[in-house]
Amino acid sequence: MKIYVCIKHVPDSAVQITLMAKNQIDESVTFLMNPYDEHAVEEAVRLKERIADCEVVAVTLGKEGALSTLQSALAMGADRGVFIKTDDPPDAILTAKLLATAISQDGLPDIIFTGKESIDSQGMQTAFRIGAALDIPVAVNVAALSLDWDSNQVSNQNRVLAECEKSGGDRDVIEMHLPCVIGAGKSLNLPRYPTLPQIMKARKKKIKQIDPDSLGIEKPLASMEILKLQVTTYKRKNRILEGSPEQAVSRLIKCLHEEEKVF
Repeated sequence: MKIYVCIKHVPDSAVQITLMAKNQIDESVTFLMNPYDEHAVEEAVRLKERIADCEVVAVTLGKEGALSTLQSALAMGADRGVFIKTDDPPDAILTAKLLATAISQDGLPDIIFTGKESIDSQGMQTAFRIGAALDIPVAVNVAALSLDWDSNQVSNQNRVLAECEKSGGDRDVIEMHLPCVIGAGKSLNLPRYPTLPQIMKARKKKIKQIDPDSLGIEKPLASMEILKLQVTTYKRKNRILEGSPEQAVSRLIKCLHEEEKVF
């Protein structure tokens, strides 16, 4: 079995993000692996631990700094990495095409894992666009996954059963034949913390670096552009509700209904 995991190098959500221009941030802050992608790597490695003759390949796209995120995936248990190096990160449309092409040129995937979305752009597009580019099914925000795999069968006769979380606590259950794309959600597993020996071992694992131009992709007819980034501001107002508990609750309900339009 050949499993690919697409990971993204993103700013740490715990740091203070500073805007440098209308659509750029100060990139001197700490970057790390997109948290949802950690769950994707973990699930891929768990499958590898259960299946004989299974290879996990981590794939990322970005500037030189993205190599540290790729090393993190290797330390978690991925066998090797593919790094599409670009100093000018493309939009979501071209990113998905580059990832899909790099994967298809590297080998025939049985499963492609991604996180359900990235915490920086939160576009939730990559998994779907990769699936469309390779003409394979997609499930996102996967909270549970079971695999029916027989190495003696052709790939499209094997299948997965994915439980996908929806709003309100509901779940969709989706059956897909392989190959397919799985967008991992946070409920899927608990990612492991690599040990020091695993981190040291990861430094010796192979990383293939690719120039985007070498993939031979035609420029998409459509494109996307971030026009403006804006810091979120929260406006709060305090109000003391006096009176008995019953009176205070009654006034609170009235405020929520008439002023805040909550219900």
